[in-house]
Amino acid sequence: MNRRQFLQGAAATGLLLNAGPFVLGQTSGKKLRTALIGSGWWGKNILKEAIASGRCSVTALCDVDARALEVAGEQVHDLNGETPKKYEDYRELLQKEKPDIVIIATPDHWHALQAIAALNEGAHVFLEKPTGQTVNESRAMLKTALASKKVVQVGLHRRIGPHHVSAMKFLRSGAVGDVGMVRLFAHGGGGRENPTRNSPVPDGMNWDLWCGPAPLRPFNTRIHPGGWRNFLDYANGTMGDWGVHWLDQVLWWTDEKYPKRVYCSGGRSVAGPPILNEKEQTTDAPDRQLAVFEFEKFTCTWEHRHFGENHNEKHRIGAYFYGTKGVLHIGWQDGWTFYPSNNRDKMIHEDSQLQQPDGHNLQLLWANFLHSIDQKELPVANLEVAHRSSVLPLLGMVSWRVGRSIEWDGAKEQIVGDEKAAELLSRPYRSPWKYPEL
Repeated sequence: MNRRQFLQGAAATGLLLNAGPFVLGQTSGKKLRTALIGSGWWGKNILKEAIASGRCSVTALCDVDARALEVAGEQVHDLNGETPKKYEDYRELLQKEKPDIVIIATPDHWHALQAIAALNEGAHVFLEKPTGQTVNESRAMLKTALASKKVVQVGLHRRIGPHHVSAMKFLRSGAVGDVGMVRLFAHGGGGRENPTRNSPVPDGMNWDLWCGPAPLRPFNTRIHPGGWRNFLDYANGTMGDWGVHWLDQVLWWTDEKYPKRVYCSGGRSVAGPPILNEKEQTTDAPDRQLAVFEFEKFTCTWEHRHFGENHNEKHRIGAYFYGTKGVLHIGWQDGWTFYPSNNRDKMIHEDSQLQQPDGHNLQLLWANFLHSIDQKELPVANLEVAHRSSVLPLLGMVSWRVGRSIEWDGAKEQIVGDEKAAELLSRPYRSPWKYPEL
């Protein structure tokens, strides 16, 4: 994102902030000292909302890539005249600046340590999803948040998107009937993956700190910037990235808080075997997965593939709720549609209402975050609900790794009768980093 794009996006957000009474209510009140950890593309999208709200003073930016940090600083100054301090290490930022709000938009393997540190320093936190890279990281974060009594909003913006709210109201009204199955999916094009050559660490880049508690791989432009989501040392592939959004829609709808059993299969039959050596590497996340989440009253499936894109399929992303009165599809750009079982009834459709250019609803989510801080209320995507939603794809990845179904005691948050699978609820940390305590 260049400076001009940042400014144009922020200007558009400013117009949206005048769109309704809920948002207008956030434009007055105490100025909140705000810091951003992870000053790349998505972090700056969130920061635009903070600036446009008129409630936030950008006091500090943090990134291990000096180039990204410099650009972000210039963009903030061009937009509101502020000159935020710049930090390479988030720990130094937190200790010196003591911000009221911390935005965390780093890769998944950093979420737990940074969120816990920010909460312990007394900050409210806006955290990108998923909550952690492993289940027990997310549990430790939730424990810290509950003890701190600070507001944590997680980037599950579909919780507040207008057509998602409308679709959920329709679904809960009983108009779809009794729902016995839910199918979630996100498909995209792709094919066999050729390895990318490793390269020297760019000037101004602290690659050791970027990797942090995760394994120290050779630097590769396939990983940074942006590609880390499909490297399992740093994230959980498509199911961890996209799946958490749509599994969250399921938990938003159902009264059940967790499944009783999870099974996942998949692989890289098209992308090819993962490669990692001193010369080159590929991603290592599955290019196809099918996960089954067995609840008491319904079955939920997740599927994705990076090949064989079906251009004739009406909906390529989203959720199907299969009920006795028809089928409801909740999508992204295509809004929601109800297909009634009775042919004499009319199909019902509502278009999406999305904030452009990114097609999300961060503006509404940020406004809700500020409202929750002011009113000392839980936000719509609070850490407890986001934790439960994040756990589901993480359990799917555990099942995929061990190659068998796992039984989940959701009340105790334990895998039953499978020690090897239970070990994967945590992950080893690279020294000197310490795994967060439960």
